[in-house]
Amino acid sequence: MVRLKEKYQTEILPKLKEEFGIKNNMAVPKITKIVINVGTGDAKDNPEIIDKVVENIAALSGQKPVATKAKVAIAGFKLPKGAKVGVMVTLRGRRMYEFLDKLISVVLPKVRDFRGIPGESFDSQGNYSLGMREQTLFPEVSFKNTNIGGRMRGLEISIISTAKNKEQGKKLLELLGMPFKKA
Repeated sequence: MVRLKEKYQTEILPKLKEEFGIKNNMAVPKITKIVINVGTGDAKDNPEIIDKVVENIAALSGQKPVATKAKVAIAGFKLPKGAKVGVMVTLRGRRMYEFLDKLISVVLPKVRDFRGIPGESFDSQGNYSLGMREQTLFPEVSFKNTNIGGRMRGLEISIISTAKNKEQGKKLLELLGMPFKKA
């Protein structure tokens, strides 16, 4: 079993039940999925950018991502409807826990002058979004492959949970080991 999932079931679940006064195990907040998203707006001029970004995201997530397409045409950006504008992947189950464990224990400590991630990026349902400036922090991504189309590519990570509010979502991630900034 994945280390983080085992920690959730043995340590975190009882703590959350006690803290929030929840009687049923199924009502305790848990992580349901992680969505990784990379925007590649300049791919309309150079289609091979999408292929290289797909390769990088597949390496760091362990799952093949899909290319996202523009839903409407935007004349100001010379973007036709249906053009590929990004890459995304949704992780669930074992891969989700492995990715979150790698993010918390390997990737975030590699950030230069790291003092914690902001704790304000929660939505009203307790889901958390984190933006990263570069993909090279992940050990699977080669430094040569990150300068795609003449610039570094960042990514956005959304952690979706069953929490009812911000407090439950933040407490869940804190107990999982997410390093939030100290106020």
